[in-house]
Amino acid sequence: MKTKLAINGGKPTIPAGTIKKWPPIDDSDRKMVLDSLNGANHAFGPNCTEFETEFAAWNGNKFAITTNSGTAALHMAIVACGCGTADEVIVPAYSWSSSATCILHHSCIPVFVDIDFDTINIDVSKIERAITPKTKAIIVVHLHGLPVAMDKVMAIAKKHKIKVIEDACQAHGAKYQGKKVGTLGDCAAFSFNQNKCLCSGEGGMFVTDNEEMLAKARQLWSFGESVTPTAKRDYHVYAMGWMYRNNDLTAAFGRSQLKKIDGFLKQQIANAQVLTENLRGVPGLILPTVPAQTEPNHYNYTIRFDMEKLGHAHDASAFRYKIIDALKAEGVETMVWQAFILPAMTVFQAKDGFGKGHPWSSPHAQPVDYSLSQYPVAQKHCDRHTGMTKPLRAPNGPDVARLTAEAWRKVMENIDQIK
Repeated sequence: MKTKLAINGGKPTIPAGTIKKWPPIDDSDRKMVLDSLNGANHAFGPNCTEFETEFAAWNGNKFAITTNSGTAALHMAIVACGCGTADEVIVPAYSWSSSATCILHHSCIPVFVDIDFDTINIDVSKIERAITPKTKAIIVVHLHGLPVAMDKVMAIAKKHKIKVIEDACQAHGAKYQGKKVGTLGDCAAFSFNQNKCLCSGEGGMFVTDNEEMLAKARQLWSFGESVTPTAKRDYHVYAMGWMYRNNDLTAAFGRSQLKKIDGFLKQQIANAQVLTENLRGVPGLILPTVPAQTEPNHYNYTIRFDMEKLGHAHDASAFRYKIIDALKAEGVETMVWQAFILPAMTVFQAKDGFGKGHPWSSPHAQPVDYSLSQYPVAQKHCDRHTGMTKPLRAPNGPDVARLTAEAWRKVMENIDQIK
């Protein structure tokens, strides 16, 4: 039976105001933040050190450093792994820009590897052929909260004596072979910005079990000094440094949210399961893949459109946006998460990060090819996807997930109404 789509004047499936905002804020959050505000230290204060201790305990790491962003934590990871000018770092061709620009931040050179279509993560089978004598590290991105096959990555890294950085910015609580991400590589980065599963507004965390890596990361984190703000400082700069520290107010908010994260993740995973159950069999959709041995957190419920079956392989990206407009008219909160593959971005195509072609022009560098034909799978995914976060997040429950699936089914079963 044909139903008139909301974009054509029909009644929207999801009433306005149905989907609640993220994150849920309660009196425990207000108390923690107000106590910090009424305290004596609004810079790197007691909540910062407590947040480090509590997050390390929650995730299963020996050490943690709270930062002002996940991007900062990624840069710290590059330095912790001993990467320097013109060293190469392998990274997936599809991710958020910070997964690759963090490499440039320390004058290193990104080497992109295409992704696996099913998982949207780096194609592990293609990593080894990207390794050269200049390779110093691999950044694996647990994209949208789905863990990479870390046993295979670590075996490759061990064979070639290179480090592994986990970009776990979206993957709080996700597990591979029963172990939490952020405990599987040499070091890892988490993000706590507005959209993340642990939200403190902005902020991040660098984690590792290696004391030497901890010291290198901490030096970059605080002006290049060799001691922390909580110790007796000589204010002497011993190496290149930034100011990546967190502040007490943000850390207080993070600590309060951390106490509730397990419940939030449980609801998020349950909502994703309901969504999957109700979307099975909907024509033209490719639903998220969950490989064996992985326990994703479903940070972003990413759906791809089967443009071949829909008859729009020739204009996949353009038609995808038309479908999204129809979904939004029904009340679905969905969007294209990343509209460009990383190697297509200007900074990489121009090979001019700092001016005069640096770091690619360094006499220590070797030529790197960013021809886009090398990344067909990343481009295919990029042109066909859309993602959802808010409908899965607490305080939204399975009722919202079912209603969201109903809206998707309505649009896809009446796809001929989209011109």
